[in-house]
Amino acid sequence: MIELGELKKAAAEKAVEFVEDGMVLGLGTGSTTYFAVEAIGRLVTQGYKLQGVPTSKATEEQARKLGIPLLELDQVDSIDLTIDGADEVDGNLDLIKGMGGALLREKMVAYISEREIIVVDDSKIVDVLGTKSPLPIEVTRFGHGRTRKHLEALGCRPELKGGAEPFITDNGNVIYNCRFDSIDNPYSLEIQLKQIPGVVETGLFLRMATSVVVAGKDGIDVKERYRSKK
Repeated sequence: MIELGELKKAAAEKAVEFVEDGMVLGLGTGSTTYFAVEAIGRLVTQGYKLQGVPTSKATEEQARKLGIPLLELDQVDSIDLTIDGADEVDGNLDLIKGMGGALLREKMVAYISEREIIVVDDSKIVDVLGTKSPLPIEVTRFGHGRTRKHLEALGCRPELKGGAEPFITDNGNVIYNCRFDSIDNPYSLEIQLKQIPGVVETGLFLRMATSVVVAGKDGIDVKERYRSKK
């Protein structure tokens, strides 16, 4: 039986095959993307002229250790290619992301990326978003208990990431992992969530992935979105 770590590594290394010399890369966050950043570091060692925009402090630290030249988001007009992971992927290549706590920076980087390649193992593929993973939502610390009540009113069960010692994002906010029975209309839900004062960003990544690399026991499958991500 293939171990989960091997599947993640296989998907990540397949995604790095799309990297070309001279690119500006978005460097995602998470256990699968970790392997992609390692592979990008090896390309830099081989002489590739690459620059990276990290989506978290953890990824920034990893990239610096590997010698990957880094840029701030404000220093680039666009990003050639971002490689990142996901917590769920549906048949439209819409995503739930952010269980690692970096969803805001991940979405900001994805938004200006020409290509957003998502790397997952096949356990992350779902028919309907929300059936396996809760939806992470980043909210301000100020009044977050009140924000939680607004989230509950939308029919979910929010749990504060970290519990009694809340996880604090790189942006100084907290995250509620919101469990829905399923998310039948993610586009409508995204609008409703964004209307709640205190909600900074959601883990719904809609029409952002251009490709999804899926690793399973039968090999690698690359799913492509054949329309604009915007």
